Amino acid sequence: MTPADDPSPETLVRCSWASGGDPLYEAYHDREWGVPLHDDRALFELLCLEGAQAGLAWITILRKREGYRKAFHGFDVERVAAMTDAELDERMNDPGIVRNRLKINAFRKNARAFLETQAESGSFDAYLWAWVDGTPVRDARDKGEGIPAKTPLAEAISKDLKKRGFTFVGPTIVYAYLQSTGVVNDHVPECFRSAELT
Repeated sequence: MTPADDPSPETLVRCSWASGGDPLYEAYHDREWGVPLHDDRALFELLCLEGAQAGLAWITILRKREGYRKAFHGFDVERVAAMTDAELDERMNDPGIVRNRLKINAFRKNARAFLETQAESGSFDAYLWAWVDGTPVRDARDKGEGIPAKTPLAEAISKDLKKRGFTFVGPTIVYAYLQSTGVVNDHVPECFRSAELT
């Protein structure tokens, strides 16, 4: 294939949720969503952001992602775990993030549970990927079924995370997390990223 034959970004077939023409959504879909992720800092960031999304559209969180990075020390898990009540209270005045007290407080609570899980498993990466024996799951999309809101895998991980002290980790949030971190490859078969990530 010559460069002239390469499809332009406008002609690429994407998953329907990323096909609305929003450049931020498209970039997230094309570069991040479903790519197997093994960096603990990045895994912590996405866990926090998926929880922050609860009840909101993902694009809202993507648009505030840099605000979250600034407000929460670049998602340095140790620094977030050490945040004081006063620091968390300050975040309620930050227009760069979604100002929901329960979600803001969850960042610190989840950071502490994340550190405990790291200590037990060696890394959060090792903990998470052990659920799928280190190999991304190709779910029901190949069978022509729609993308579910949750799966038995997400329910099991959600239950375990809650037991470990995490919050905002219901099965629907966890399933979105598994998709975003590439533990589950949910790119539809016709999406150009599906074959690239298989």
